[in-house]
Amino acid sequence: MNLRPFQPSDFKTLHKIDKDCFPPGIAYSASELRRFIAHSKSKTWVAEEAGRIAGFLIAGEEAQKVGHIITIDVLEPYRRAGAGSMLMDAMEEWADDRGLRLIYLETADDNRGAQIFYTKRGYAKVDEVPNYYSNGQTAWVMVKWM
Repeated sequence: MNLRPFQPSDFKTLHKIDKDCFPPGIAYSASELRRFIAHSKSKTWVAEEAGRIAGFLIAGEEAQKVGHIITIDVLEPYRRAGAGSMLMDAMEEWADDRGLRLIYLETADDNRGAQIFYTKRGYAKVDEVPNYYSNGQTAWVMVKWM
């Protein structure tokens, strides 16, 4: 497994992966995903295995030295194989290099696997947000202090 920066030719694959990883109402539209990737204060990492994209992570820097994990998407065959950890490691190193104080993310209240993964990495649930997603689902905001 290797990690590399996003390339514009990756976009269609990343959008398909997002739709494969998340249900309607949680998955991003193509325009939303494009906007997140193109933002001047965001960075996108791509994990590959044998030339195939296994997953990706988009993070952004916000005011007051806060980082936001916009999405982390890993295809099922690559879960628990190190892709997510590799993406998170790269993002946290980026956040540290930028002097960010904390990183936060949102995860669906029923996504226990993700919550366990983030908790093991030092993230803690700090707020429950009802109707966060457009499908009406509740989200947890999870935070890691750097």
